[in-house]
Amino acid sequence: MQVRAGSVDLLTSPPDVMRPLKRVPAPSGICPQPRKTRNAPARMQEKRNPLPSSPENLERGRQLYYKDARPTECKLCHGIHGNGNGRLAPGLDPAPRNFTCSELMKTISDGQLFWIITHGSRGTAMPSHKGTLTETEIWQLIHFIRGFAE
Repeated sequence: MQVRAGSVDLLTSPPDVMRPLKRVPAPSGICPQPRKTRNAPARMQEKRNPLPSSPENLERGRQLYYKDARPTECKLCHGIHGNGNGRLAPGLDPAPRNFTCSELMKTISDGQLFWIITHGSRGTAMPSHKGTLTETEIWQLIHFIRGFAE
């Protein structure tokens, strides 16, 4: 009999001995997601992340995603694996963006992500972070988010 425990499948055998069977990735969210997200202004659409993808910037982006972003940490909706299956995701319509969907993420510019994080996304649960994150923090967060699709 197989029992799922976290991201490890366990195989039980008499007398109820459990041993790891294999490691499986977390289930992914919807990919690609149908969306009608408003586009950022053209000047923002073309904007590229001005920060280098350095270990320091990625680490700060990680801290923001998992712990420091306000009004809520990104992981609560987008999930610890970035797949849109966070603790607050059930019942949200539309579902939070699935950052693991490389098919979709390669079509979203850095400027569009910056715009959405800054201003929120009307018609979704995505809040504005205009008053809670600095521009630098938003760019650091974008570097980290992009890593989910790699």
